[in-house]
Amino acid sequence: MTPEHIRNILEDVRQGKQNVDAAMEQLKDLPFTEMGFAKIDHHRQLRTGYPEVIFCAGKTLDHAEQIIRLMYEHQANILATRASEELFLRVKKLFPEAEYRPDAHVIIIRRHEIQLTETYIPIVTAGTADIAVAEEAAVTAELFGNRVERIFDVGVAGIHRLYSRLDVIRRGRVIIAVAGMEGALPGVIGGLVDKPVIAVPTSVGYGANFSGLSALLTMLNSCAAGISVVNIDNGFGAGYLASLINKIK
Repeated sequence: MTPEHIRNILEDVRQGKQNVDAAMEQLKDLPFTEMGFAKIDHHRQLRTGYPEVIFCAGKTLDHAEQIIRLMYEHQANILATRASEELFLRVKKLFPEAEYRPDAHVIIIRRHEIQLTETYIPIVTAGTADIAVAEEAAVTAELFGNRVERIFDVGVAGIHRLYSRLDVIRRGRVIIAVAGMEGALPGVIGGLVDKPVIAVPTSVGYGANFSGLSALLTMLNSCAAGISVVNIDNGFGAGYLASLINKIK
C-alpha cells in the first residue's frame, strides 16, 4: 500500500465517505500480508522509500505467481528478479502490461510513469559476459527512477577502451563497476574518479576464479579508496544502493 493509498483512505473517513471500521479493514494489512509460505511487506516503501522486490530463484512457479498477484494489489510498479521465462508467461496472462528482460532475467510491471533523475549512474562492465549482471543493476536503477548510462566491455585487457569513455563515467553521480575473472576493473576506476564506486563481482571466469570468489576478494582488497562491494552476481543490490546514493540531495 503506497502513501497515496493511505492518504486517500484517511481522506474518505474525514469526508464521511466510509466509516472508521471500513478504513481499519483496509489498513489492517499495512505492515504485511501473511500468505503462509510468505509474508509480503506492504510497509517497506514507507520505511525505505522503495517497495518490496521479489527474488524468484528457489521459489516454485505457483508461489512466485501468487506473490506477484498480491503485490499487484498494493504496489504501483513491480520488479521480480532472477525470474524465468516460464514464470513470465504465466504473469503475462494475468497482467498484459508485464515485461520480461531476458538479458537481466527480470519481470517488470510498470503502471505509473517513472520520473527519472537528472543525474545518472554509469554502469560499466569489464566484459560482455558480465552484461547479464549489469543489466539487473540497470533495470533496478531505472525502475527506481534513475537515468543510467551503459558502458560495456571496457576491462583491463584493453584499458584504452575504458579511457575512451572516462568523461562519461566521471560525470556520473555514483558508478557501478561489474567484473569477473580477477575483478580488477573497480579498482582501476576508483583511482580515476572522485565519485563512489560500487563493485560487483561476477561468477564469470575459469576454474581458479572459484565462481566469482577471486573477483570478490580482489575488490575487497582494492587499494583504491571509495569502493564498496556487493555480493557475487548481485546486480540488484548494486542498482538499489546506487539509486539511494544518486537521490541524496
